[in-house]
Amino acid sequence: MSQRRLSFAPLEGVTGWVFRRVHRARFPGLDRYYAPFFAPTVDSPLTGRGLTDLLPEHNQGVPVVPQLLANRAEAFLAAAQVLADLGYEEVNLNLGCPSGTVVAKGKGAGFLSQPQALDAFLDEVFRRTPLAISIKTRIGVTDEGEWPALLAVFGRYPIRELIVHPRLRRDFYRGPVRRQAFQYAVDHCSLPLCYNGDLFSPAACQEAWGAWPSVEHLMAGRGLVHDPALGRRLQGGQPLTLEEFRAFHDQLVEEYRQVLSGDRPVLGKMKELWFYWAPLFAAPEKPLKRIRKAKNLAEYRDGANALFRDHPFQPEAGWHPPGG
Repeated sequence: MSQRRLSFAPLEGVTGWVFRRVHRARFPGLDRYYAPFFAPTVDSPLTGRGLTDLLPEHNQGVPVVPQLLANRAEAFLAAAQVLADLGYEEVNLNLGCPSGTVVAKGKGAGFLSQPQALDAFLDEVFRRTPLAISIKTRIGVTDEGEWPALLAVFGRYPIRELIVHPRLRRDFYRGPVRRQAFQYAVDHCSLPLCYNGDLFSPAACQEAWGAWPSVEHLMAGRGLVHDPALGRRLQGGQPLTLEEFRAFHDQLVEEYRQVLSGDRPVLGKMKELWFYWAPLFAAPEKPLKRIRKAKNLAEYRDGANALFRDHPFQPEAGWHPPGG
């Protein structure tokens, strides 16, 4: 069996090109970084933030896989051609996003409710695409019984890798993952599989590899934001230290400051990250309140410095979704 691998899942608004570049520089070793999705149209296959995020000069040295949110073959193919022209060799199709606005348009996890339309879409894009295609999917919309038929559709195509988040759309990110559905894929699918879902710690990753030894590739999102050294720990390396976490944090602030206009958007980026970082510190509530209320970077840094200085660092504590 090849070496076990860990990749970074896409988190919209979090794992953009600045974050990816800083993480790769300080915590090398991940297999791939999947970019947050963009939704192409035929007339506008890749523009604006989507294009900025994927420009080669913004991703030098970072193994990036672009992700498309689409249910029309022509839009997907137009974007795939632009990506091929930029030098990409693979594109990922998002069939997992559970957002109500996305699902209402029949995209993301919503596309799973139309297996015949999905089959026709895949038939056309695989016949005409200039790129290899991987797919990130859920196991259905409302019922686990949808999964065998969906898996049969996927099995008809040369999908480079099927990344399975074993929850239904109606689950969103709540409750336990549906492990039996992933086991069904292991037992009945000949495509290369990647497991994604609730990989918040080295123990969770090792448990997944133990349960499914034929599955080499794992994808973590929230767990890797919380612990940027998760990949290193899986390779037998040391836990995250306060010094390197602070250096990572400070570099993110500085690089966001250089590419964003004014303090406000930088604060937006950093405050969102503390949702995942807060458990790294003991009793962080008071300085976190200062961080969340900060109206400029000076106030933000005061709160962050107090947290770094006065609260014990506990990287082994782990992260769990609120209410999950």
